[in-house]
Parts: sequence; structure tokens; C-alpha cells
Amino acid sequence: MNHLTPKQIVAELDKYIIGQTEAKRNVAIALRNRIRRLMVKSDLQKDIVPNNILMIGSTGVGKTEIARRLAKIANAPFTKVEASKFTEVGYVGRDVESMVRDLVEHAVNLVKEAKNEEVKEKAAVIVEDMLLDILIPPVRGTGFSTTQKENFNPDNASEQELNEKTRERFKEKLKHGELEERKIEINVKQSSPAGIGMVGNGMMDEASMAGIQDMLSNMMPKRTKKRKVTISEARKILMEEEASKLIDFDEVKEEAIKLAENNGIIFIDEIDKIASSSSKSGGPDVSREGVQRDLLPIVEGSAVNTKYGLVHTDHVLFIAAGAFHVSKPSDLIPELQGRFPIRVELTSLTQEDFYKILKDPKNALTKQYQALFEAEEVYLEYTDDAIQEIASLAFSINEEVENIGARRLHTVMSHLLNDFLFDVPDSIGPNSKIMITKDLVNERLSSLVKNRDLSQFIL
Repeated sequence: MNHLTPKQIVAELDKYIIGQTEAKRNVAIALRNRIRRLMVKSDLQKDIVPNNILMIGSTGVGKTEIARRLAKIANAPFTKVEASKFTEVGYVGRDVESMVRDLVEHAVNLVKEAKNEEVKEKAAVIVEDMLLDILIPPVRGTGFSTTQKENFNPDNASEQELNEKTRERFKEKLKHGELEERKIEINVKQSSPAGIGMVGNGMMDEASMAGIQDMLSNMMPKRTKKRKVTISEARKILMEEEASKLIDFDEVKEEAIKLAENNGIIFIDEIDKIASSSSKSGGPDVSREGVQRDLLPIVEGSAVNTKYGLVHTDHVLFIAAGAFHVSKPSDLIPELQGRFPIRVELTSLTQEDFYKILKDPKNALTKQYQALFEAEEVYLEYTDDAIQEIASLAFSINEEVENIGARRLHTVMSHLLNDFLFDVPDSIGPNSKIMITKDLVNERLSSLVKNRDLSQFIL
């Protein structure tokens, strides 16, 4: 991550997201600034806070995708929440802290994965020996020397020597993967029972509850049960168990908290839904403003209690997003506005953008459908004017019905290809080729374009 420059970050984002240059530049600078802060040697390091970003743009223009891809590029803990969730009946203010707990949980998983990779080879050797012991249990004895091995004669060999020789042969077979489908019986740890119910008068918070559940599950004796599985499955199960024994979990917790505090990204979607669009007092606006006030301390920087320890949110990067059709950013409470100093307006997608979205990204929708057909050995191809026509139709439906951005392409593509997907492999067998032309697009999608009322409900 330390070697990523803002230009390289934008180039990475360009592989998956079309347009929105301004938003990409701002998130790239925000990400690079975190690296720069950690390189600062003076006491100022603690005082440099991230510039949180507020993305403004209608649905389907790439707000969530930019934040998600950014986290993947940086290999940073990432969590996404909908701000409107906190206005639902039954939620109380402190539940806003759950987003930080989710972030730490993700950080713990990231650190665990990294540690698992480190001990992978060591665990693999232990697992290989365990599998060998299950297949050919060793015969207790003094063993036999190398000279005996060289002059080995099965006729006058002892039981122990024969056992040793068989084990060697099976060890080679295991190494070369010749026994992967063979079934063996192993002892597997049973998963701990379901969580306990609420204690006392319901005033206990989520972190304390999780702590009590962990404590109780650790106190209960670990039970095992026998399972008959293939050697390849057994290897996976035993690898997980052995790797977890080799990892120091206290070290994982410390590293995860550090990672969440310095590299964590929290994406708050639908922030416009908690903005009060009028000056009315009472009603739902009170609830919305309450959620804003609950969000404020977390975005400002506070200590949140999680089951892994205290987490300080001062240097967590917050990216908020909303369509702001009804309300506007200035409808948010001034304190919260001040915590999102960088505002980026994402532009609506043009017909040309739709064409590029279908063609350029690594995970373009056209390529996804090709992969689905190729899984059944059917080859799908598109002419260039067919892709142009799909983009044109999606754009015109968006203009006339409701603008749902690039998500409209999913509607159009599934409508175009569903009949083919249904016919594979019954009517369209392996090694067939399907060519999508402009005429075919018009023929298949004419009903979608004609019946505007219906197209509203297809999503």
C-alpha cells in the first residue's frame, strides 16, 4: 500500500469504474494522505485527521463501487452501513457504534488471513503427518536404521519395518495428491451452541454481550464428533485447526485494532435520508436529527468498546454518500457537515458512459454473461453496434421512466439474454456459438421499450 501514488490509485479504479474522475481523484488523495500521515515523524502525526468525503449523486453512478474498490486496493478493513437503518423502530442511539464493531471484525479477519499465510507451510507439514497417522497408524518401537533400509528384505522384515516402509510409500502418494478422493474418519470440533439471550433488564450493550458469549463458550468443554470425509476435505478442516493453534490470537487482536484505527474505511450510504428536509418540528425529522447527533461523535473521533478492546475512530476514513433529491447537504446539522469537508458531485451517466461500462471494465456485464455461458461450453459474442444499441436503449429507458443509473443495464441485459440462458444446455448444446447483433437486440427489447409502465417494475 505504501507504494501506491494517487495516479496509480486512480488507474486501478479506472479498471472497474467508468468516468467520475473528480470523485476518484479525491478518494485517491484521501488514501495517500493516510500513508503520508504515518510517515510523519513529529507529534503532529496524532493531530492530522483524515478529510472525510461526502459523495453527492443519483443512484447507480458508482458511489458505493468507488469506496469498495478503494478498500480493496488498499487492502483495508471496510464496512458499509445505510444511515436510514438507524431511524428504524426499535433501534437506539448506541447501535450506531455497531458500524465500528463490524469494521474491527473485518480487520480481525484480514489479519487472521495474513497470519494463516505465514504459518501455512508449518501447518501443512503437521497436517500431512496427521493424515498419514490416520491412514497407516505407526507401530511403536525403536525404528530401524538407514543400513537396514538399504538392505530391506520384506520376507524377513519385522512388523515395525514393514509399517515404516508402508508409511513412506503412502507419504509419497499423499505428496503427489494420489489419495485425495479416499475417505477417512477424523475428529472435528463441534461448533459452540447458539448465543445466549439478553441478560438482566436489557441494558447491556452489544460488546458486553459478545464478551459474555465468548467467555461462556471458552468455559464449556470442547466436544468433538467423528466425521467421514475425503482426504482433500480433511486437509482443509485440519489446516484451519492447526493454523489457529500456531497463531497468537492476542497479537491478532492488537494488529487488527491498529489496522482498523489507521486504515479503516466506513462507508455511510443514504445519508440524505437522515437529512431534515423541512423546518417542521416533531415527526420523523426528530428521529433523523437524533441519528445525525449519534453519528457525530463517531465521525468526530471517539473510543468505541468492542469485544476485541477499545477502538479510537479519530483516524478512520468516513465516506458518506446520498442522492440528495429531496433534501440537500446543507439540511444536515452544521456539526456533521463540518466533519465532511470534501464534497464531490458525481455526474449522471451518459449514453457513451453506458457503452464504456459494457465494454471496458474488467468485470463488465457483457464479460460476466460470456463467463456464465462458457461454463456450459457455449460461446457468446457481441457485435459493436449491438453494444451501442443496448447502451442507447438503457439510457432512453432511464430518461423516460426513472434514472437508476448503470443498474438499468442489468435489467436490459437479463431481458435480452434470459431466453438463451433458459435454453442452455437443453436446446443449445455444448460448443454452440451465440452472436448478439443490433437486429437481435431490437427484436428482443422492443417490448421493453414499448411498454414503459412495465419497465418500471422489471428491476
